[in-house]
Amino acid sequence: MSRFSADTRMGCTPVLAVLCGALLAPQAQADEHELSPTVITAIAPSSPLTVVTNPKDPRQPVPASDGGDYLKTIPGFALVRNGGTNGDPVLRGMFGSRLNILTNGSMMLGACPGRMDAPTSYISPETYDKLTVIKGPQTVLWGPGASAGTVLFEREPEQFGALGTRLNASVLAGSNGRFDKVIDAAAGGPLGYVRVIGNQAHADDYKDGNHDTVASRYDKWNGDVAVGFTPDADTLLELTAGRGDGEARYAGRGMDGSQFLRESLGLRFEKSNIGAVLDKVEAQVYYNYADHVMDNYSLRVPSGTGMMAGPMAANVDRRTLGARVKATWRWADVQLIGGLDAQTNEHRQRSSMGIDTYKDLPKVKDANFHNYGAFGELTWYAADRDRLITGARLDRASAKDFRQTLDAGMMPSPNPTADKSRADTLPSGFVRFEHDLADSPTTVYAGLGHAERFADYWELFSPDNGPAGSVNAFDSIKPEKTTQLDVGAQYKTADLEAWASGYIGQVRDFILFDYQPGMMGTTSQARNVDARIMGGELGAAYKLTRQWKADATLAYAWGKNSSDGKALPQMPPLDARLGLTYSEDDWSAGALWRVVAAQNRIDRNKGNVVGKDFDKSAGFGVFSLNAAYRINKNFKVSTGVDNLFGKAYAEHLNLAGNAGFGYPANDPQAIKEPGRTLWTKVDMSF
Repeated sequence: MSRFSADTRMGCTPVLAVLCGALLAPQAQADEHELSPTVITAIAPSSPLTVVTNPKDPRQPVPASDGGDYLKTIPGFALVRNGGTNGDPVLRGMFGSRLNILTNGSMMLGACPGRMDAPTSYISPETYDKLTVIKGPQTVLWGPGASAGTVLFEREPEQFGALGTRLNASVLAGSNGRFDKVIDAAAGGPLGYVRVIGNQAHADDYKDGNHDTVASRYDKWNGDVAVGFTPDADTLLELTAGRGDGEARYAGRGMDGSQFLRESLGLRFEKSNIGAVLDKVEAQVYYNYADHVMDNYSLRVPSGTGMMAGPMAANVDRRTLGARVKATWRWADVQLIGGLDAQTNEHRQRSSMGIDTYKDLPKVKDANFHNYGAFGELTWYAADRDRLITGARLDRASAKDFRQTLDAGMMPSPNPTADKSRADTLPSGFVRFEHDLADSPTTVYAGLGHAERFADYWELFSPDNGPAGSVNAFDSIKPEKTTQLDVGAQYKTADLEAWASGYIGQVRDFILFDYQPGMMGTTSQARNVDARIMGGELGAAYKLTRQWKADATLAYAWGKNSSDGKALPQMPPLDARLGLTYSEDDWSAGALWRVVAAQNRIDRNKGNVVGKDFDKSAGFGVFSLNAAYRINKNFKVSTGVDNLFGKAYAEHLNLAGNAGFGYPANDPQAIKEPGRTLWTKVDMSF
């Protein structure tokens, strides 16, 4: 029978087959997957040092506005907060490009010199199918420098056994004008598919626990399309394209983000089950472009006093091109994944005083970066209960400084490194042993990893100064070198799941920012120090009865600047989460109590390109409730109240409130978090 015969019986032609399939074909995918009537409050590792979860699932606190907002719900993660959205993720106290963040295997690099548009600000989590987090320097497959970890937001290829369609959608409404809409639709058949994804998100300024208004309003939208060709079950060729934009007010910054334009293109090829040894070949190329505008007049009124008295704006952009090819070989007891990757990105900027006067100026290139890497990762199934995983990669990284002048202290001066380049060859690798105990459903593991990281744009170009005696940061900042031991255990039975992971590491040439106030404003200096880090995460989930389940997680990170004998700054405090859930058939109810300790280990005026330690922070506890009901296999409603008792509190990793929004200029105060917040979400799947 022809593959189009089911449709031609109703008068359809091959050209209209997909459209007809939308009306005729039974939806196997929708029938097989029913919406889970629960709200996620805790996530356990799926394998040693690896967390895999579905970012479409509702979770508490209120479903995330961006990628960083989502990551903070995973034990070990925190967020540098600056208002309502676009915080910067931190894993185990490590920030920035120590954390590789990829979407569909590609890297979306922000353009703002102060990371106002962090890479996760361009990510809408619910539009992805899978989130994978690999903690520590324990993989080499996904690019250079991932000393803290690797984060993968992925969209799975569509699979249609017959002509048909599927549709997932959700609507979220909540306090402070929160209103999100997501639609994810696909149509296809055995030979291919088309997938269309779109989302809009809006929130007004929120009120904190003291009922004070915090500048935090934002609007975002994204649209993506994927066209896949699947001539057989083992072959995929997929073309993707996307675009998005938005704006956001920042209580903790002197400017707001009035544009977050994103453009993305990608092409990937996969071929599986090739032969007895060569099992799979994957290749991809991608293009990502960020065009970001920040100003002090679109979303606020200029202060009229100080250095930013009048209207001003800056426009920065970055184009990133990348490619990757890798192959998988399998033998009886061994799997080897090897390949090559490359990336180049170019950064430009323009700025001026006055409303929109920057649009009349040309964008001037100030930097470009290149990285070429080769990698291999081998898994040896040494015995029924033993696995040895090891990997190595070698990267050649380079950067060029195109700045003709430097503007430290607002007084332009000739740039000593104008048109100069620098390059380094950086090795990385790891080895990890995993063992399943014979008399217990327990896996124990230990891994030693080493990662060398080339300084990123924010560390080479954003600081006003480099180390003492140097001409600037570009001239003198050394690559960062992290050596870390990870150990842990996982236990799982029908009623109890428990896990613990710990790490201890040495960081040579850790890149630290010093901030010094002066007559012309605060200046920043980047320099290398040596540091020691350690900490860990643990958790458990216990099924008390058929309906009741309790879970708990704990995360702690510690760091010391061993060169200066001080605490390593920007370390999140001890963070515990306790959850209790009752579920019965199609409905559930749950409670989440988050308890965070005070943070007294600080190094005042030290930090990173976004944040600094400006004061100690108090501990706090926040109690939240949630409920969910599955109406049928197609509809689910979930609801919650976060911060039930309206606690007035602030996270330790935080930007000081900006004077333009009424915060005291000479007495830094952390931005408080939202007070009592109600939300309701409806999920639909067809």
